[in-house]
Amino acid sequence: MEVNVLPADTYTVINKTVMKEQDRKLITMLYQPIIGYTATSLYFTLIDDLDKRELMSDDLTHHHLMSTMQLKLDKIITARQKLEGVGLLKSYYKKDHVNNFVYLIYSPMSASDFLNHPILNIVLYNNLGKKEYDKIVDFFKMPRVNLKDYQDITVSFTDVYSSIAGNVYMEHEDLIHEESGKPHLVEKIDFSLLISSIPSQMVSPRCFNQETKELINSLAYVYNIDDLQMQGLVRNHINEKGLVDKAELRKSCRNFYQFENNGKLPTLIYSKQPEYLKAPEGDHSKWAKMVYTFESVTPYDYLRSKYKTGEPSLRDLRLIESLLVDLKMNPGVVNVLIAYVLKINNQKLSKNYIETIAGQWKRLNVETVEEAMRVSEREHKKLKKQFEQKTTVSRVVSRKTREETLPDWFDKNLENEEMTEEEKRELDQILNSISS
Repeated sequence: MEVNVLPADTYTVINKTVMKEQDRKLITMLYQPIIGYTATSLYFTLIDDLDKRELMSDDLTHHHLMSTMQLKLDKIITARQKLEGVGLLKSYYKKDHVNNFVYLIYSPMSASDFLNHPILNIVLYNNLGKKEYDKIVDFFKMPRVNLKDYQDITVSFTDVYSSIAGNVYMEHEDLIHEESGKPHLVEKIDFSLLISSIPSQMVSPRCFNQETKELINSLAYVYNIDDLQMQGLVRNHINEKGLVDKAELRKSCRNFYQFENNGKLPTLIYSKQPEYLKAPEGDHSKWAKMVYTFESVTPYDYLRSKYKTGEPSLRDLRLIESLLVDLKMNPGVVNVLIAYVLKINNQKLSKNYIETIAGQWKRLNVETVEEAMRVSEREHKKLKKQFEQKTTVSRVVSRKTREETLPDWFDKNLENEEMTEEEKRELDQILNSISS
């Protein structure tokens, strides 16, 4: 649910966990490469807002956050949503004459849970690269001690302490305790269909508990597996107890993906623009249709739509992957960059050229499709002005020819312009390429 936030709106921070010094390392080493520095800074700023007992904050305004972090409110909202996405924060909202928000803070997952998580593990690897990822794994590895020649002489509690008659056990609720948050995924798999496809005599009543469903859904998301494919994979890994063998299911999903993708492991080229960075719905102008197209397809599908026949070249795919993994650009922004470069560079994705533009967009902190379209238009106008100051008469003709091939959003007011049927067909063809 998207809620409009004003600087005067208040918020209260409630600590749902017990923060340890080790948690700070987990946040900066494991989470920050995924959520970014701003979201990490917001997490620690909210913790600093807590009272002396680190349980609950006073009522504060969002203007306080803006002043403390020296950020605009829209950047803080984006950072908040990134924390929500990975499970570090939950947000609640109450409408009033001054709206009030409640932010629940959670601990990070343990290093073991994080590095074995089917989604976070892969995203971290993609964002860092193998060398840095291996360093982090080595940092959190437990040292191995050979106790083969040692004897366990540890005593038990009852060996040391005895009970005292007359005391009654009392149970206490609502005591502070450590509670870590996990990412929440929209359900990709239709579990009613999945469960009904497997004979009831094959499975235990405990087979599809919440933990198993979360794993299946995560694997489907990571390895891009549909309902029918997942039914076969799950059925093959029901063990003699009628439960899903989770370790074997993980391996089979990975092997399935590699078989379908020539031995490659999944990468972010198959991801779409995050929901929280998409433009609001309801606008039917030509501009909005273009924005929606860039937001709704993966970089792989968008690039594939530009190839009239066959698949994109391995060289082009690696170039796109480097933009997503090494430069950590968002998928929708990469789509705009592909469209821009193909248009002005004679349908060629020149590595040096595209990386120069990508580097500039990263320095400008371009995160949304609309920002990418606007900044490319502004930069084009600057270059055109410089060109006009230096050009000769013969080059003017060349310039005019080149301008005709620029992307549709350049130098035009498209917000109030309806699309032609031909333009609708072209963008619909890109969207339909997902299922082709």
